[in-house]
Amino acid sequence: MTADLQQPTPRQLQDDAMSMKSWHLHGYATLFITTTKVYYFYFSKDLATMYLSLITSVLLASTASALPQRRQDAVNTTTCNGKTYEYLSLAGYGFTAPNSQDKFGDTAAGIGSSAAIDAKTWTLHDNGTYTGLLYALPDRGWNTEGTLNYQPRVHKFQIQFDPASTGPSPNLQLHYLDTIRFSSDADVPFTGIDPNILPPYLTTSDGTTLPSATYEGDGFGGDGPGGSRPSLDSEGIVLMPDGTMYISDEYGDYIYHFAADGKLITAIPPPEPFIPIRNGSVSFSAASPPRYDPDRETIPEDPDFGRVNNQGYEGLTGSPDGKYLYVLTQSSLIQDGGAEGDELARWSRLVKLDLSASEGGVPPVVGQYVVPLPVYADEDDELDVAAQSEIKYVSETQFLVMARDGNGWGQDETESKYRRADVFDISGATDVNGRQTVAPESILADDIVVATYCTFLDFNVNSELAKFGLQNGGDQDIGLLNEKWESLVLVPVQPAAAGQWGQWTGKQDANDEYFLFSLSDNDFITQDGYMNGGALPYSDESGYDLLNQVLVFRVRLPAGAKPLTG
Repeated sequence: MTADLQQPTPRQLQDDAMSMKSWHLHGYATLFITTTKVYYFYFSKDLATMYLSLITSVLLASTASALPQRRQDAVNTTTCNGKTYEYLSLAGYGFTAPNSQDKFGDTAAGIGSSAAIDAKTWTLHDNGTYTGLLYALPDRGWNTEGTLNYQPRVHKFQIQFDPASTGPSPNLQLHYLDTIRFSSDADVPFTGIDPNILPPYLTTSDGTTLPSATYEGDGFGGDGPGGSRPSLDSEGIVLMPDGTMYISDEYGDYIYHFAADGKLITAIPPPEPFIPIRNGSVSFSAASPPRYDPDRETIPEDPDFGRVNNQGYEGLTGSPDGKYLYVLTQSSLIQDGGAEGDELARWSRLVKLDLSASEGGVPPVVGQYVVPLPVYADEDDELDVAAQSEIKYVSETQFLVMARDGNGWGQDETESKYRRADVFDISGATDVNGRQTVAPESILADDIVVATYCTFLDFNVNSELAKFGLQNGGDQDIGLLNEKWESLVLVPVQPAAAGQWGQWTGKQDANDEYFLFSLSDNDFITQDGYMNGGALPYSDESGYDLLNQVLVFRVRLPAGAKPLTG
């Protein structure tokens, strides 16, 4: 083994890992980067496994002080930049059936892509139960065999939660109420079909370009006139007090402002570094061909620049005063190391937009920050990045973030190695707004300080899951946790009287205790499904019927926290 720059001892690695920025693997070459040193190794295949194991164990050991610790009354406790978070218990579980249908006759599934509770409706009753109005956001419809002309939408559920009932039966009930479908400002329905590879694209009435798809027939594989519709892969939701909502999108890295009835008010394009480029042209395709044309190729499959396919604006949140939106990419941009095959592309970008300074309804970007996604050892003891699926505002500088692997019910690997609601802090992070790249070939630029990332709430604690007959890993059965957990919703344990709290100014729980709801996205996987208003029955080729699962955690946030509730 040779060291081109400096060969560290294991003790040096342990010391320096405390200030680690990144480390990156290329075949049997390893680049280990800290805030003070750069180590480069090239070693034989025989030594590869040994050193990978060594560095992984050193990394995990060195960060032990930042990992959650346990207080007597908590599952674990985490302190992040002086702010303490406590995971008190798994307090609830519920689900909806995989073959549920909405009022349009389509399968009402995938409801966990994002979620929100109308804060004005969250009520604690005299008998100790809670009720509220839940908005549950599916993404682009059933697409495990190809995208379809499914009209993206949001569902409304009346929820009833009884935390005094601690299992094994579900203590959270979801009662379907209504569905709102999304359309453009010209009343053209949005679609889940992958956008066209090349322009021209549709535009709004004010000329803003919209990622859009031209489809054949009815867009489901049947007869029809064909047409063009704006494309939407909805992944994040923020409710506004006037009933409108902001929705983030993975196809274009757009944010859309919709009226309460689902009609588009404003389309907010991403900053230039996020726009996907192929062969020198804007190209919003995510290489997800329609089900009726599975052989359609996108060349090249990955963009040359901008957001990675299906890794765009995944997490969306807002400040309680309604002034700012924050949106986080699922992983690195292409130019920041996000190209296919780069396992340690962990430099996600957080974008801050100022709603109070909007011009023509489009808010300016007033900040960008690099969030280092967590690295974990997978089932083969190889390093991987836990991509993020949702964020939630806790304070001006701290956010919850949902980071996870791809294991769970319906997957080849049932045991998840990383599935957590973590915390990151941007108080000391560099504002990278305007920069085209922050990490060429995944190597973070020397002048950039990333957000502080702190591990917090582990979904996979089997002793907690067992309360409701659930488990991480094991047999493919009804008690196994789903793969995709993609939403975070905070509501106070002790709300004020109904209608007197939860307004857009925020509501602080007297004891800083909150229920943290998380919904799973089951990818519409069922053997009794329907699309196209019930005209297209389907049976997913996986053979599974996956529940739409919901977990409710009881947490204590830092003293005096004023998070976005609902």
